[in-house]
Amino acid sequence: MSLRIIFMGTPDFSVPTLQSLKQAGHEIVAVYTQPPRPGGRRGLDLVKSPVHVAAELLGIPVLTPLNFKAEDDRQTFRALQADVAVVVAYGLLLPEAILSGTRLGCYNGHASLLPRWRGAAPIQRAIMAGDEKTGMMVMKMDKGLDTGPVAMTEEVEITQAMAAGELHDKLMLVGARAMVKAMGKLEADDLPLTPQPADGALYATKIDKGETRIDFRRSADTVHNHIRGLSPFPGAWLEADINGRAERIKVLACEMCEGTGEPGTVLDDMLAVACGTGAVRLLRLQKAGGKPLPAADFLRGTPLPAGTRLLPKPEAV
Repeated sequence: MSLRIIFMGTPDFSVPTLQSLKQAGHEIVAVYTQPPRPGGRRGLDLVKSPVHVAAELLGIPVLTPLNFKAEDDRQTFRALQADVAVVVAYGLLLPEAILSGTRLGCYNGHASLLPRWRGAAPIQRAIMAGDEKTGMMVMKMDKGLDTGPVAMTEEVEITQAMAAGELHDKLMLVGARAMVKAMGKLEADDLPLTPQPADGALYATKIDKGETRIDFRRSADTVHNHIRGLSPFPGAWLEADINGRAERIKVLACEMCEGTGEPGTVLDDMLAVACGTGAVRLLRLQKAGGKPLPAADFLRGTPLPAGTRLLPKPEAV
């Protein structure tokens, strides 16, 4: 026996779960994903989502409604007569007509330890907050934002050296295994649901461009968490005076180190930078239009010697 599953997802993060459910023998009757968006080198081509591409390779029908406001789209969903919908980073808040449109409901794979970090950016927010652990949760969806009862939890340690990209890749594999396990239990009518606790809810709001600039007036651990929480995308950045011109430089990796000084001052010739308290050493950097480089290689083309004052945030001027 197997479940008739509608899969709903969009980015790379969702793909291992789709593939794993198929490999586990479930019948994926359709895949829903976000419509193709303008992309390519000039932004003129319509680019399919990673889930769209993966579904086509698996021979699964793909549907790409903008939303589910149209009754025709809702009827199409119900007509699939699925047992369950599996949702992983789909990108839409589902209406009641979809939540109740399968025999067993909709189950979501969410990258946090709910109720902490509900919402759009749980991986980045967990690292930026200095959390020491996170995880994947399989949750039965309700009308709220990541508020439904939890069916399964898999915890993952966040090390001090771990950036968002590494945690993303680890969680997407953990999440795939957890969802396959959960669907096996659901098929056997052995999947208990536990309501989320009322206390401890935090919302992982979408990363805003305005918060990506590094503020060296903060403590070294806060700066460290900020940089790794935004690496590799969208990337934390600083500005430096290069040959009389302010240039934006992304910082993709750093570590905390010894040192004191005026915040934003380069303390040595290996890119230790003073923070409000303590210091961080910048390990991997990228100029606009350039490749990410280890600090030693970056400094060969862009010298930032000891004593260099990195440009402050505007409000600090």
